[in-house]
Amino acid sequence: MKKQGLPFSASFKTYPTHAELAALDRNLQFFPCTNTKPAVLNRAQVEQFNEHGYLHGLPIFDSNQADELRGYCDKILAAETARGGSSYSLVSAHLKHGRVYDLQRHPAVIAIIRDLLGPDIIAWGAHFFCKLPGDGKTVAWHQDASYWPLTPSKTVTVWLAVDDVDVENGCMQFMAGSHRFGHLDFHESSESEQNVLNQTVGDPERYGTPINIELRAGEISIHTDMLLHSSAVNQSERRRCGLTMRYCTRDVSANFGWTAEGGVASGKDRFKNWDDPPRPDVE
Repeated sequence: MKKQGLPFSASFKTYPTHAELAALDRNLQFFPCTNTKPAVLNRAQVEQFNEHGYLHGLPIFDSNQADELRGYCDKILAAETARGGSSYSLVSAHLKHGRVYDLQRHPAVIAIIRDLLGPDIIAWGAHFFCKLPGDGKTVAWHQDASYWPLTPSKTVTVWLAVDDVDVENGCMQFMAGSHRFGHLDFHESSESEQNVLNQTVGDPERYGTPINIELRAGEISIHTDMLLHSSAVNQSERRRCGLTMRYCTRDVSANFGWTAEGGVASGKDRFKNWDDPPRPDVE
């Protein structure tokens, strides 16, 4: 039986505390791409990913396709806010909407991920991040792997721009090269900091060079889970919406129910580490 779509408030996974994460035996380090014959990317792009920790400005959809995608996302956001959710609570979208499941497995995206991670790929997350005009929220400097009960740290995140994103409406910033310093110390942020997350890495400039990741709707960026990144307040009168999609190698294992999030997007899960949920019926 196919899985029905679930409300965005529902989730299979639980979010562990800092103490629970610290108690896990996790291998948190950057694992460079060793692919010498990429099929879609060129050698310079693979080298950039290894050296700087990211790629950006990769086109996936043309302007007409991006407009149609935006209309679809508008409906999802409207339904979630009508249920009392926020523009930041659109989590595990691939388990709730068949079209998001399909986007996560889009051939153009998967071809790029295969070049970086190899033929066997697990797709385990999809989350809409929508910064509305004037919401006052920031996302402090952080490493994704720090939050996740996964090991080893072999996840990449694709950030698909639903809207045009730029400095004015709070585009992401990457700290180029910071992924090579391992797991960094952080402190918990306070409510007064208006931080969407609950931790902040201090003095991030010690670890690299900040780069503004401006994208046109339909383009993607890709970053490793060890890369420091952040985003500032949306100072414009425009929304800034993107869909993050997470991918890892088949040898990555998960805790705290996160195995329910992941399924095979390419090749096989030969370790049987993930539950491989079916495509939801609800579009």
